[in-house]
Amino acid sequence: MVSSSCAARSNSSCADCLKNVTCLWCITTKQCIDYPVRTILPPRSVCPLPEARWGLCWVNFQTLIITMSVLAGSIIVAIFVCCFCCCKCERVGNKREDLQAERQTRARKARQDERRTEMKMRHDEIRQKYGLAQGNPYSRMEDN
Repeated sequence: MVSSSCAARSNSSCADCLKNVTCLWCITTKQCIDYPVRTILPPRSVCPLPEARWGLCWVNFQTLIITMSVLAGSIIVAIFVCCFCCCKCERVGNKREDLQAERQTRARKARQDERRTEMKMRHDEIRQKYGLAQGNPYSRMEDN
């Protein structure tokens, strides 16, 4: 029968102590103690951080903290990089849309200018047909 008390597992092995997830093994004192759940990390008075083992015998808390910090930092940097890339791609997409809108505006303006010149030519033809042709506006001055 396996005892659930961590103190009963003292003076045994690290593997026996850590079979119960609520236990903490201290290498220097070779004691199995209840994990101090009120504090996130075990205080130095209970067991020095490099000597404390929890979960696995070969991983100490110091290594675990450093590894978790590096992983968390990497994840945060990756998120920022993704956000930056998304924003940059958004701006490139907007530039693309702006260029397309500008091309359409230019094409519309060109068609409008063509229609305007066609209308002017048609109006000029009608004026000539009915003898209303507009000549040089300065010709009246020259006739005097």
